[in-house]
Amino acid sequence: MLELIEKYNGMVNDIVWGIPMILLLLGTGIYFSVRLKFIQVTKIKAILKKIKNSNKKEDENKKGSISSLQSALVALGGIVGSGNIAGVATAIAAAGPGALVWMWIAAFFGMAIKFAEITLGILFRKEKKDGTFETGPMYYLKDGVKSKFLAGFYAIMAVLSYVVIVAMVDTNTIVEAINAKFNISPIIIGSILIIIVGFVIFGGVKRLGKFSQIVVPSMGIFYILIGLIVIVLNIKGVPDAFVTIFKSAFTPQAAAGGFLGASVTQIIRYGLARGMYSNESGMGSAAITHGSAKVNHPVEQSLWAPVEVFLDTMVINTISGLIIVLSGAWTSGASGAALMMSAFDGIFPGQIGGYLIMIVSFLFSFTCLTSSGYICEECAKYLFGEKSKYAIRILWLVFIMIGALTSLELVWDLADTVNGFMAIPNLLGILILSNLVIKQKKEYFKEK
Repeated sequence: MLELIEKYNGMVNDIVWGIPMILLLLGTGIYFSVRLKFIQVTKIKAILKKIKNSNKKEDENKKGSISSLQSALVALGGIVGSGNIAGVATAIAAAGPGALVWMWIAAFFGMAIKFAEITLGILFRKEKKDGTFETGPMYYLKDGVKSKFLAGFYAIMAVLSYVVIVAMVDTNTIVEAINAKFNISPIIIGSILIIIVGFVIFGGVKRLGKFSQIVVPSMGIFYILIGLIVIVLNIKGVPDAFVTIFKSAFTPQAAAGGFLGASVTQIIRYGLARGMYSNESGMGSAAITHGSAKVNHPVEQSLWAPVEVFLDTMVINTISGLIIVLSGAWTSGASGAALMMSAFDGIFPGQIGGYLIMIVSFLFSFTCLTSSGYICEECAKYLFGEKSKYAIRILWLVFIMIGALTSLELVWDLADTVNGFMAIPNLLGILILSNLVIKQKKEYFKEK
């Protein structure tokens, strides 16, 4: 049965992530970058000011459920996950070091896409009686694009993506990382995750915001520090590693060791697909995670878009990819978290590196499990109403257990397919509503 699913998913995956999807994703990013006058570069001062003032007390008159900073950290907690460890590793294992370049390219233009998603998410959000908000691509597709079909299709794909895929992928990453060092039953690991994740998600968005404000910065700093230590210890090999990465991005890769080789199309496809899985630019999730922020103007929150994509892909993914290339472990035939642990073990003395990656994999994937559960819940509420959130929370916990018992390769391939289907209506929607995004940006910065 699983072989049949894998076969048909591979056929669909080749279509979803073919040339048209690559052109749509990159084309949308380039289009918004140009029309927003490369806001990811030209408005750096405003972005830095936003970061500097983010911890100041919020104006109580601002509409929203949680602070701007908490909202951004919930979003960052949702994207900094298995994609930064297992996602980067599986991309390089399947397509070689050059996949990292295409992650960077997708990330740079993805900053503008995410800016548009957040802007539209807040612009079209709906306040409920209890002061919380309904938000997400479903609402700008329904009320802005005037397409109930696209809104419904997006919500269905999002529920499938997050319940069936994210819950499974992140749990799978945790199980794989722990079992690489300790022989613990996946059922036990899955059961422990269900208890802890359940406590956070049943507390609602406010508990999630407080949780993310504590955990997300700590785990990010921890991984960046240990990653930089590894890179500094191997600083002589860094120039050659970058040469390998750039050369591999634009030329077919021959088989080497456990690496099976890859065409240029495969390199681009894996780089873009796993890059999008990692930073979620194009998937529309940012419109949900940022949609509850207390802000007076949509662009006030959209300034977080370049920050989170930069941290996720340009910093964390680069550290992961560079260490894999420095270690030479990418030709070993290993993949996922096991490849990252092997890379760190090969550089740190006494196999300390593997244990550090096990801890990081747990933290990254765990925060993603909690934040992504909220995204899935919002999409389910759009489809089935407010009361469905409890059923989705329970279903989320069920799929955590399923993820603990499922194979790595199939889970990641399914993730690419469903994420592609999820991105298509969202990308079409933000393109149709692009004039609104530009208008909001001009209004905020008082441009003519």
